[in-house]
Amino acid sequence: MGFNLFHVITLFSLALVGSHAVTPEVYWKSVLPNSPMPQSLKDLLYTTEWNDEKNTAVDVGKGGVSVDTGKPGKGTNVGVGKGGVAVHTGKGTNVGVGKGGVGVHTGKGTNVGVGKGGVGVHTGKGTNVGVGKGGVSVHTGKPGKRTNVGVGKGGVRVKSGHKGKPVYVGVNPGPSPFVYNYAASEDQLKDDPNVALFFLENDLKQGEEMNLHFTKSNGKSTFLPRKVADSIPFSTKNLPEIYNEFEVKPESTEAEIMKQTLTECENKGIEGEEKYCATSLESMVDFSTTKLGKNVKAISTEVNTEERTRLQKYKIEVAKKLAANKAVVCHKQNYAYAVFYCHKTVSTRAYAVSLVGVDGTKVKAVAICHTDTAKWNPKHLAFQVLKVKPGSVPVCHFLPEDHVVWVPY
Repeated sequence: MGFNLFHVITLFSLALVGSHAVTPEVYWKSVLPNSPMPQSLKDLLYTTEWNDEKNTAVDVGKGGVSVDTGKPGKGTNVGVGKGGVAVHTGKGTNVGVGKGGVGVHTGKGTNVGVGKGGVGVHTGKGTNVGVGKGGVSVHTGKPGKRTNVGVGKGGVRVKSGHKGKPVYVGVNPGPSPFVYNYAASEDQLKDDPNVALFFLENDLKQGEEMNLHFTKSNGKSTFLPRKVADSIPFSTKNLPEIYNEFEVKPESTEAEIMKQTLTECENKGIEGEEKYCATSLESMVDFSTTKLGKNVKAISTEVNTEERTRLQKYKIEVAKKLAANKAVVCHKQNYAYAVFYCHKTVSTRAYAVSLVGVDGTKVKAVAICHTDTAKWNPKHLAFQVLKVKPGSVPVCHFLPEDHVVWVPY
C-alpha cells in the first residue's frame, strides 16, 4: 500500500513573471509542434493542483498578479498590479489600495489598518492581506487548510496547505526496478507490482497470454515550472535543506525515499547508458530531443478504465516495433515533485502492444526490450523474476502508465 508523503504541506512555486515567460505546455508546442503530449504527462502539469477542491488559482501576467482562492461564492480574490491592490473576500468586503490611498468597503468582522509601512487587512474569516514596500502577502483560510501567497519583485511564491488529499509516492522504500545497476530487495520481490511487468522478448507475439498488473502511480507529485525546479537544490549534499523546504522529517520513510531517488540520479549509469534526471517537463523535452532530434513523439501506456486494475491474464492482440536502438525511456521517480529518470542505451527496442484482459480491460501498452543486459546487476529484479542470467537473452518490460518512451518518427 502507499503512504502519505507530505504530512503538512505541498509546495508550489511560480516564477513565470515577465514578457518572455512561457508555460510548460507552450514550451512543448514550440519544440514539438507535431507531437501531442501524452495524457500521462498532462496529468502531471502543476496547474491541476492549483485548481483542487479548494479552488486556489494564481495567474501572473504583465499587468500584475491575480489570486483567487476558496469555494465559489465564498472565495477571496486578490488582484495586484501597477495601480495597487484590490481585495474582495466574498463576504461583502472590498479593499482597494492604490497610489491615491486606501478605500475600504467592509462587511462584518473586517479590520483595516493603514500605516507608513503599508496596509494590513483582516477579514474576520481567516483571510489576511498585507501590502507594503516589499510587495504583497496573502494568508487565507483556517490553520491546516491555508494558502499563503507572497508577491514581491522576484515573482510569486505559493505555499498551499494540504487540502486533505493524501499524497502517495510509492509502495516501499527501495531502488527503482528500472535502474539497472541495483539489486532487488526481498520486499520488492514480494510486494512491488512492477514484478508483473517483466517478460522475455520471445513472448511478444500475437495470441500470447501473460499475467500482468498495470499500475497507476499513487503519486500526486506534479511538475514544477523549470525556473522553480532549477532554483530548488537537487543533490544528496543538500538533503537537510531539501527536507526543510518540503517539511519532511529526516528520519521518516519519506526522507529515505527522496534520498534514494537523489542517489539513483547521481550514481553513474551502466556502461553504454546515457542518463539524466529531468526535474521539469521542459528539461525532459530538451534531453530527449538532444539525443533523438526534434522529429520525435512521446508515448505512454494507456488503460481504458479509470478504476485500478488487478493482476490478471492479458492476451496480446497486436505487437508493433516502434524503434530499435533509438529510444529514450523516462521513468517517473518517487519524489516531492515530478522527477523522471531518463536514459538512452544502444541496445533497446520499443514496441506498441495492444492487449485485452480477461475482464475486458483494453490496454495500449508500451514495451521496452533490452538486448544487452550483460552489465546489469546480476541480482536485478528482472533476472530474479524471469530466472535468466545477465546477457543471456533480451529482457523486456511494459511501462507503467506514468512512464514515457520517446521515439523518432
